[in-house]
Amino acid sequence: MGVELFIVLAGAVAVAGFARWRGWPAPLLVTGAALVVSMLPFIPEISVDGHLLLNLTLPPLLYSAALDSSFISFKRSLPHIRRLGIGLVLVTAVIVGVVAWLIMPELTFAGALLLGAIVGPPDAVSAAAIGRKLGLPRRVMNVMSGESLINDATSLTLVRVFAAIVAGATVTVWQGIWEFVLAVLVGVAFGLVAGYLLHWLRMISSDTIVSATFGLLIPFGVYALAEEFHGSGVLAVVAMGLYVGYNAPKTNYSTRQHDEPLWKSVDFLLESFVFAYIGLQLPGVLAELFGSHGSTIVWLSIAVLLTVIAIRPVFVFASYAWGQMWQKWRLLRFKHAREELRKHPDARRARAVRARLERVKGAKGGPEPTKEALRRRLLEPPLSRRERVVISWAGMRGVVTLAMAAALPDLTEHEMPYGNVEAVIAVAFVVTVGTLLLQGLTLPWLIRTLGVSADEERANDLREVERVRRISKDAGLEFLRKRQEKWVSEYGEEARDQFNNFSRGLLRVQRDTVRAEREAETEEIEIGELEKIARKQEKLYAHRAAAKEFEELSRGWIEVRRQVLMEQCRVGNVSEEVMRDLFVAMDAEELALDTRTRFREE
Repeated sequence: MGVELFIVLAGAVAVAGFARWRGWPAPLLVTGAALVVSMLPFIPEISVDGHLLLNLTLPPLLYSAALDSSFISFKRSLPHIRRLGIGLVLVTAVIVGVVAWLIMPELTFAGALLLGAIVGPPDAVSAAAIGRKLGLPRRVMNVMSGESLINDATSLTLVRVFAAIVAGATVTVWQGIWEFVLAVLVGVAFGLVAGYLLHWLRMISSDTIVSATFGLLIPFGVYALAEEFHGSGVLAVVAMGLYVGYNAPKTNYSTRQHDEPLWKSVDFLLESFVFAYIGLQLPGVLAELFGSHGSTIVWLSIAVLLTVIAIRPVFVFASYAWGQMWQKWRLLRFKHAREELRKHPDARRARAVRARLERVKGAKGGPEPTKEALRRRLLEPPLSRRERVVISWAGMRGVVTLAMAAALPDLTEHEMPYGNVEAVIAVAFVVTVGTLLLQGLTLPWLIRTLGVSADEERANDLREVERVRRISKDAGLEFLRKRQEKWVSEYGEEARDQFNNFSRGLLRVQRDTVRAEREAETEEIEIGELEKIARKQEKLYAHRAAAKEFEELSRGWIEVRRQVLMEQCRVGNVSEEVMRDLFVAMDAEELALDTRTRFREE
């Protein structure tokens, strides 16, 4: 089995790499290639335990997605995310359960609900890949990725409840609600503790290999521990990833630069394997469709697939309309409360409103938020009709649905009749492949046809970038002015011109670094560009005896601008995504400093 799995992994990575090179959707191409290979007569059947598939692929994929997500954007989009990640999964489980029970009563109602919970959570892997390639607005990407971070927890909790009922246990509605609440509380608590510990390790360790290795291991550990204590391993990993990602700007630049390529490689490997597994298992599933239950499973699979596809747009538009009405009502209450604050400033309600206004504006002593920042803090991101259509069609199923279906015999303690288990697994595979083909193939066409793009968002990002660059540049120059006096007092008045030349050189290096970052073909700065920047930095050092002092000034210049950028992000004047992009340029400056130091020592 080891050789077969290695061949599957290597083949899946090769096909996915070819798809990336050609600009094609890798998940679909890998699935199709695996399906063709599985039909060859000399290819043995490859089966993977469902629990093993879930425990090996879900923690790293979720952690990587959460690490790359913006906590601020996630929090702001939480109303959208909560409705889709919890509400839609519940509605899908119930409606699919009713449809499945009417078509195939021998499943029992609990078994039909179990099927609904299994096919409930969409997987944003392929949708996010398509969205990034076609330049979807960030607010749309935040909703889709945020939904995929929490809908797995909802689905897994429902599966545990319905599986217990199928196995013969008596579970009331209140017990199910309590199990969900417990899963959320325990999972989030474990995740935050693990995130704090990992962040602490990343702060104190200068060895990026050690901290990165712990980063690879801890998601598996926190997932298993949370599940052991009846919590949600999914939410534990998500909470941990959001915490570590949010605090990543506080770590050293080498840790940040090491994380991105590492986790992109892990994602690429695991996603390629999962979609290859789908294709390899499909022939056996198709054989089951025409097996003992024959046409019943065929009709059940088609009905569930169409139901899953149809539910999502109805729910997306209806829940968004309800959310807009709720938001207008909250804004109206807030306006009335502010009027009451002006009329009766000492009333208890007025004090509560004043406290909320202070929270919205941010901590005292920091920079004042702009009107746009205040609007972003008070209101959930609006979605146009076209953007809602895109979100409605981005409902492809993936690894969680497959893993839960494969683990069904163990989940139900083998109490579910064999034929029913096979029927549920077959339907789950058909829904996964069907949504990948129907929605995955047509989603790019839909995005282009509707003309959904991030042009306006990119223009706003550029305005934010220019504004924060001016502020950070002013702060950096103020830092240099203060150090200039200290420099002159130590080295004499004749050193003032040398210091001024050095300061102007720093500005030139900053511009060169930003240009290199923009023009690089990849997301990382190429080493050739870094060497050019390092050589320019070397020319700033007229006296080798002063090299250490100049290097400290350079690092101080970078750190001051980083602090300004984090403050502007904290109050909402600049988005977290823009902050991360600007950090890439600053990290490149610091890497160029280290490169220059290494060249000098050699």
